[in-house]
Parts: sequence; C-alpha cells; structure tokens
Amino acid sequence: MIKFFAECEPAEGIRVELLRGEIVMSRSPDLVHNRNVTEMADQIPSERWSRLQTQCVDMLDEVSAPVPDLVVYERGTGPDRGALMPAGVVTMLVEVVSGISVHRDYGVKRSTYAAARVTAYLIIDPVMAHCVLLTEPTGRGEDADYRCQRLTKYGDVTPLEPLGIGLDTTRFGTYPNVRPHRYP
Repeated sequence: MIKFFAECEPAEGIRVELLRGEIVMSRSPDLVHNRNVTEMADQIPSERWSRLQTQCVDMLDEVSAPVPDLVVYERGTGPDRGALMPAGVVTMLVEVVSGISVHRDYGVKRSTYAAARVTAYLIIDPVMAHCVLLTEPTGRGEDADYRCQRLTKYGDVTPLEPLGIGLDTTRFGTYPNVRPHRYP
C-alpha cells in the first residue's frame, strides 16, 4: 500500500496522504497556514536541524504515509534520496490546523505519530490561537498517544525542548470567522 501510495501523482493543488490505510485528499493550504509554517521553520537553527515542508513520512509498522506541514530531523541522519522519510530519524513533526483538518491533526495523526515513536509532535492551531506540543510517545496502533502535552497561547514562547529552542509565536496568524473547536 505504501509503495502504491508513493508512486501516486495527485493533480496540481491537491495534497494526498495515507492515514491508517485510508487515502485522504485535501486542497492546498491557504496563506495563513503557509506563513505559520514558514515562521516556524525560520526559527529552527539550520546548522543542526534539517527542516522539510510537505515531506512524506513512512510510519513503518503503521499503514500510513502522512505528509506533515514540517518535518524536523537532525542533520546527517536522514536519507539522501527517495520519496519517504523514515519516522525513526524524525525528531519533530508539525501540523498547522485548518477548518477541515482539526479531527485528523488532533486525533488520527496524534495517535499515528505516537505509534511510530516520533519524539515530538507540534500542532499549530490558527483556529484557537495556540500551539500544542506533544512528547513522550507511548502505546501501539490506534491506542498510542503522547504522555506529555503542553499548550501555549499565541504571543507566548513555546518551549521546544527536543530542539533546544523557544518558539516565538507572536507573528503566527489566525483564521478569521472560523468556528472554535473543542480540542486538544
């Protein structure tokens, strides 16, 4: 399934992910989303960390190949070529919530990333104007989760201990006129 998915060529403007055996398609992100990803990536020191946007990640035992908004891994640990980044080399995955991705980002991806033992998962939420850092993955399959959860409001510094930095969120954008949700 992963091999078939890796060879799939979506239409321009369509993003395709494999999440627990289900192919999920969504439209390209908007400007608020993309600016938040860029603001985040620009704060991660490139001397130590590689930062890739929309890189497909092989979740190994999971039948999943998500395409996070940002993949962060230590320089020199990832492959030099190929379509899939092995989850085992990833230090942090980042997702920016949209109006249609809330359940996937807070639910399916949270447990999928934890099951693959991704050290840290950061959710940037322009709907609720906060960030959620999840660390210490535990469990297996759909029951996997992160033991630690830290929520910080936009404007506050979000400590990203796995990367050794504090994330300044003062320039992160929000979505106007979007109905709030109940996550995390």
